[in-house]
Amino acid sequence: MFLHSHPYKPFLFPEATKIIVGTLPPPRFTTGDLKADDVDFCYGSRNGMLWPILDRIFKLDLVYETTAKAVEQRRNFLLQHNIGVCDIVEQAERQKVDASDLGMQNVQLRNLVGYLQQFKKVETVLFMGGNSKNGPEYFFRKQLKELGLSLEVVSDQVPRIHTLELPDASASHGNGRSIKTVSLTAPSGAANRAVGSLQAYKDMKAKNPNFNTLDFRVEQYREFFKS
Repeated sequence: MFLHSHPYKPFLFPEATKIIVGTLPPPRFTTGDLKADDVDFCYGSRNGMLWPILDRIFKLDLVYETTAKAVEQRRNFLLQHNIGVCDIVEQAERQKVDASDLGMQNVQLRNLVGYLQQFKKVETVLFMGGNSKNGPEYFFRKQLKELGLSLEVVSDQVPRIHTLELPDASASHGNGRSIKTVSLTAPSGAANRAVGSLQAYKDMKAKNPNFNTLDFRVEQYREFFKS
């Protein structure tokens, strides 16, 4: 049994207005066996699409290598744009050593609700994936249910949008603030098939045969990272 623990602490700070929330990076980030073009930071996998997406949206000119420069570029971007990162899974066990969410067992979660109550400027939670089993929204809903809280639907079209009425940690329900959650298409190759089945993607592809699944994510993410 492989113990897949998160190698990075939550990247949170008082000025953060948005939080990126996923599950776990690939197991090699836990063991430290990084590849030459991995970045030793949140979402730094060479196969991940989050940083290439943000690179295109914000014209960051990022480097993709296992260096301090690559890490510093990403940290600076997040700080400049008031974006935190707090993946919801602290650790999980795996029979098979891979990065699939479904393969996680005996999952231990981070207290995302507590972090939202602590960092009071956060207005938006950006889930890196939808409500499929063991996805970040799935686990967040589980935490909310235990607290007697729930998400209210704003839009059930991809990317799905909800609101949460979050009580203050020291007050009764109704004395907190409203937080928007957005379940973005996961920035991983595993989600490409789901993207290809979306009518919105098919319509864009019909207009431009060169349009691809990365382009689709860039257009989707732009609205929520730029706003």
